[in-house]
Amino acid sequence: MHRALCWLLAAFLALAAPSAFAADLAPLVRGLGAGSYADTEKALAKLAETGDPAAVPVIEALQAGDLHVRKADGAVVVAKRAGNGFALTDPLTGAVIGEADRNAVEKIKINNALRRTISATLGALTLMSPDANTRRQAAEAVFKSRDANALDALNTALAKESDERVRRAMTQARAAVLLAGDAPDADKIAAVEVLKERGDQDALALLNGAANSSSDAVKDTAKKAIASVEHRLALWGAAQNLWYGLSLGSVLLLAAIGLAVTFGVMGVINMAHGEMVMIGAYATFLVQEAFRAYAPGLFDLSILVALPVAFLVSGAVGVAIERSVIRWLYGRPLETLLATWGLSLALQQAVRSIFGPTNREVGAPSWMSGAFELGGLTITYGRLWIVVFAFLVFAALLVALRKTWFGLSIRAVTQNRSMANAMGIRTARVDALTFGLGSGIAGLAGVALSQIDNVSPNLGQGYIIDSFMVVVFGGVGNLWGTLVGALALGGVNKFLEPYAGAVLGKILVLIFIILFIQRRPRGLFALKGRAVEA
Repeated sequence: MHRALCWLLAAFLALAAPSAFAADLAPLVRGLGAGSYADTEKALAKLAETGDPAAVPVIEALQAGDLHVRKADGAVVVAKRAGNGFALTDPLTGAVIGEADRNAVEKIKINNALRRTISATLGALTLMSPDANTRRQAAEAVFKSRDANALDALNTALAKESDERVRRAMTQARAAVLLAGDAPDADKIAAVEVLKERGDQDALALLNGAANSSSDAVKDTAKKAIASVEHRLALWGAAQNLWYGLSLGSVLLLAAIGLAVTFGVMGVINMAHGEMVMIGAYATFLVQEAFRAYAPGLFDLSILVALPVAFLVSGAVGVAIERSVIRWLYGRPLETLLATWGLSLALQQAVRSIFGPTNREVGAPSWMSGAFELGGLTITYGRLWIVVFAFLVFAALLVALRKTWFGLSIRAVTQNRSMANAMGIRTARVDALTFGLGSGIAGLAGVALSQIDNVSPNLGQGYIIDSFMVVVFGGVGNLWGTLVGALALGGVNKFLEPYAGAVLGKILVLIFIILFIQRRPRGLFALKGRAVEA
């Protein structure tokens, strides 16, 4: 009872005027090193009574075992190992005090009872923090720990909380504590309803515990809540798989869209397309290394600079390949396949010789790091930006093919090469530029893939087969078919994985495509034209 009154007093004082006692923290901190466990506990109680958030780092240092007493003057300091001694800092301000030998300081020891008191004290102080995010994190910590010692502080904080998001987190934390403890049935039933509204896996685990160990009234309520939560989680799980499918589909779209243009215009089975993706990824690595060396403060812009660099480098390599090898092999698909396969091996070995066989680090800018929750969905910023980027590239390529002279030339050559040549279109130049365009887009795919995959000489090999499947399934040379094929195959893969596994899922997709091509050899969206019809 005495301790409960202490926490209530601490909570009230924290909410009323937390800064009024700031000047008194130093002697209270000094009291932590008084000697006995009982003295340390009394000092902790007095720190809790102040309600000052400045005491939180001090108590956290005590919990971590970093709080020491300097023998010379009895001052309490944070001591961390530095060479043969300790580096000392002030526990309240964080100011560097100096260094001391190991024998010059003595660690403030804590036992299990003190650890419980420390946890409760931290909960009381952080729940009263002036920062709403800190209060919410404290409530989430109580929800996970279900520490009954924090219940009094939680009740007081709830009575004063005005932020709706924080209040909801505190209400859920209170429900978790009540359901895990010896609260009356009426309180537990109310807690079940709160956790039902939360509806995530953590809430489901608590409800399952309540259904197995409570009274009949609580059991019945918990079982109904469990059924509701499981249904909701199943729906959110399907939505999450849909997002994963869209994410994978966007990656496949980036990897395949350049191949769709190249294969559609020239009929070249380019087995080196994956290496164009790899070159784009290594171009990103080199750009980031330049930013790290010469402009580290602008690192967040490196990925934007890498996009045109990767496009130009991969495009130039593609034009060089077309002019030196591919131009002599038109109309001979088997020789084209063997030649580009040999080129892919040569490019991989060249990259190994220059950069080594190990993975290279490509960092993510701050605006592509982290994640956010949307209902029951967890969406990472990196994947979200890749999805947006894939659709932007698709839209830009679509506009270029439909609204520019170069795009008109490509479409003419795609539909009827002989007629286009007779009309004065230089098909050889169109072939070279188209191969460069497809390779440049593969380089852009490499920039995106460097954010989610290992940058290594084998990077492109993981996507070349999938790219061909997307192109063949959607319809050779048809961009809309490539879009539908990438999204469809990505979605099917992700929906099959939970039931069949990743490897068997890919095998089933491959079998489906083989059967589909038997019925529709030209894919979902077949190109039309005189050469095609012939």
